[in-house]
Amino acid sequence: KLKKIFFVTLFSCLLPLMGQAATQQYQDISLSNRQELRQKFYGSTSINSFKNVTHAITWIGQQSHQLRNKIPDDRKRRELLRMIHYEATRYQLDPDLVLALIEVESGFNRFALSHVGASGLMQVMPFWTKSIGLPEHDLFHLRLNLRYGCTILRHYLDVEHGDLYRALGRYNGSLGQSQYPQ
Repeated sequence: KLKKIFFVTLFSCLLPLMGQAATQQYQDISLSNRQELRQKFYGSTSINSFKNVTHAITWIGQQSHQLRNKIPDDRKRRELLRMIHYEATRYQLDPDLVLALIEVESGFNRFALSHVGASGLMQVMPFWTKSIGLPEHDLFHLRLNLRYGCTILRHYLDVEHGDLYRALGRYNGSLGQSQYPQ
């Protein structure tokens, strides 16, 4: 029950920020860092993101219940949650953090498009496809969007030496402003 209360409170706090998301800003990345990011992005990692079956059932069940109004189709909602958990875990991110970021960035609208071109669930800026992916990547493709978003967030956490507040500010393009990271 405590976890449910936490997420209801978290989502209610994040809702006023919807639509206020800024944009990730292009920053030149050194060639070695760009290659490292590409390796992380394309790396084939086979992991089971859940500790065990009970953990999977519990986490997916709780989050599915929270998202039923945003994603009415039960099968699609559970499949998305598995993808989010996998991609987040793959980049050593808290899946609940990634869910919160998606809530703020796109409200779980996989076709969200900002006025500056940020696309998809995690509102990835198109310049990232040229930096670490391929220019023809479709940022509305769920798994690709999640992979880009998690790669970028992990990169910013590494740049900021684990400082989540600053990493979120970088992700949103609002570094130095407190509203988004809070």
